Amino acid sequence: MNEALSASGPMLSPKLFDRFSRFVTDTLGIKMPPAKRTMLQSRLQKRLRQLGLRTFEAYYDYVFSNDGREKELSHLLDAVTTNKTDFFREPRHYEVLVQNVLPELIERSGAGLRRALKVWSAGCSTGAEPYTLTMVFSEFSQRVQGFSFQILATDICLRVLQTAINAIYDERDVAPVPPNLKKKYLLRSKDRLHPRIRIIPELRRLVEFDRLNLMDNDYGMENAMDIIFCRNVIIYFDRPTQLAVLSRLCRCLKSGGYLFMGHSETLNGFQLPLRQVAATVYRKIS
Repeated sequence: MNEALSASGPMLSPKLFDRFSRFVTDTLGIKMPPAKRTMLQSRLQKRLRQLGLRTFEAYYDYVFSNDGREKELSHLLDAVTTNKTDFFREPRHYEVLVQNVLPELIERSGAGLRRALKVWSAGCSTGAEPYTLTMVFSEFSQRVQGFSFQILATDICLRVLQTAINAIYDERDVAPVPPNLKKKYLLRSKDRLHPRIRIIPELRRLVEFDRLNLMDNDYGMENAMDIIFCRNVIIYFDRPTQLAVLSRLCRCLKSGGYLFMGHSETLNGFQLPLRQVAATVYRKIS
């Protein structure tokens, strides 16, 4: 296969894109229509330059070699994942969480008081969602004495997980955080020309980060969760994959637990043990 060279680098042929696309869909469940070819070409050209490879054919052969599967496959998967996230994104969810969900869970099962509340941020990206949850829960714990929680945050992309673990952000990234919470939970760098923000260590210790592929048949959860946030993730999957992932999420959720989805996502037409209790908020029924 001969690939043309452009001024900006090698070109990804439609035939080879189709091979990458089928692998990505099978592995991650992410839809890769032909319209994504230019995007994939642009993102992977950086990897070709770093590896000293001249063609996408050479890159494909390397990725699926024994050495490449160990060293490069994660970079390929990172290149095709979308990592859009914000602090306090879809703020109405946090109002429902504090005003309705947490009081109900405490009253019904003692979650958070008799035992730690177990929460999972699935598809956590660079960490904005789980760190937002730590702020919300920490504020709640000041009003409800003895309240405790554990947060698991997962993503398929190792690069964004490392950002989340480091918990260092540009000042513009934390703009949605309310001023009173910024003072309590964020540290500001002394460099005024390039200001950076870091989550305080007391909050960083409250989140466990791990790599997880939602396409796996078994998520390896030893204990079911009280709350799962999986927002703006399944929109990238086709409908059969959405149902498979949602079914596995339900298996990881306690009876009476809550699933928070993105506002652009719908569960209409799926046969799942869930009942809607608020906009894109669902409670697992027996």
